[in-house]
Amino acid sequence: MKTRVAMMFGGKSVEHEVSIISGIQAIMSMDTDKYEVIPVYITKDNQMYVGDDIDNIDAYKDIKALLDKAQRVILINENNKIALVPYPQKRFGKKPEIEIDIAFPIVHGTNVEDGALQGYLKTIGIPFVGCDVTASAVGMDKYVSKAVLKDNGVPVLDCVSFTTRDYADMDALLDTCEKEIGYPAIVKPVNLGSSVGISVAKDRVELTKSIDDAFSYASKVIVEHAITKLREINCSVLGDENQAEASECEEPLHTKDILSYEDKYLSNNSKSGGSKGMASVSRKIPAELSPEKREEVRQMAVKSFQKLGCNGVARIDFMIDEENGNLYFNEINTIPGSLAFYLWDPVGVPYKDLLDRMIQLALKRQREEQNLTYTFDTNILSQSALSGAKGSKSGKLG
Repeated sequence: MKTRVAMMFGGKSVEHEVSIISGIQAIMSMDTDKYEVIPVYITKDNQMYVGDDIDNIDAYKDIKALLDKAQRVILINENNKIALVPYPQKRFGKKPEIEIDIAFPIVHGTNVEDGALQGYLKTIGIPFVGCDVTASAVGMDKYVSKAVLKDNGVPVLDCVSFTTRDYADMDALLDTCEKEIGYPAIVKPVNLGSSVGISVAKDRVELTKSIDDAFSYASKVIVEHAITKLREINCSVLGDENQAEASECEEPLHTKDILSYEDKYLSNNSKSGGSKGMASVSRKIPAELSPEKREEVRQMAVKSFQKLGCNGVARIDFMIDEENGNLYFNEINTIPGSLAFYLWDPVGVPYKDLLDRMIQLALKRQREEQNLTYTFDTNILSQSALSGAKGSKSGKLG
């Protein structure tokens, strides 16, 4: 019997469209001899839909028309069986529910990649592919992930972070940046990907504009020194906390100071006839690195992946300061665009096998979690002293 996989994509995120591309790419590459795929589109208001055209990329040119002929569903766990159930339920002519074995979220950005969707799936009780709640949340927060890795000996650039309260006093904020970071400075929303809201500032005027832009996307931003002679090197990792391996390295090419959203998703559209997500980025694979530097990147990628407690596939983005050759962790993408499949082909892992191994890692995690104790037998609720108690402070539990 085939394993039934709910491939989920979309969601309430500025990377909504990128997620659709990544999700449909994966669906087209799944091993259909082993898996039965149920495409699940999550709208920008987080409603889930299934239907005949949900896996048809052309149908998303008119999403309203697509949803008019699709079926909204909700996840239900009944007697340890997970199903996608039509919603709202109709008394007569009820459509059959779709039973599923595992969820495969291929989503990018806040509200979906940051642990929110993972927490929902965990609460429902369905195994899911990729990082768990904690790793997803930590990986999405650029400040927290840098702090964790710095504590574990992974080199990162120092930064300062600001909240909307700091934003209320722009002059003080700018003074802090100039004192602690200097110019050029790079400003980033703390929890976005795809280079959204990220920009480099070379003076106070540009820094003001960059901070305004970043705060339009997030309630917290970070500012760090921008490396002048920068090389960006990316590497993917597959595995879990106990065993993981690195892919080939790439060097993405960009038109500005940093790799922009346009570089990532729009640069080759005219040639390719439409965006192919991260797979269409101009890049060098393999990156032109010495054998020693390549191995340093790959080892640091695996270490970062495992110290953050990741599972499945992630892509870690690094920076090399060409003035001194120093390598720095930049950020991790716990669900990378196109699942970074283009970095695995060169090391002998075709996309179909990559997807299979990600699913097997999720099932392995499920088996391990089933061996953990989540209940503790106690008679505390049967004590007579609880009668009329208003809680442990007022009840006579001692």
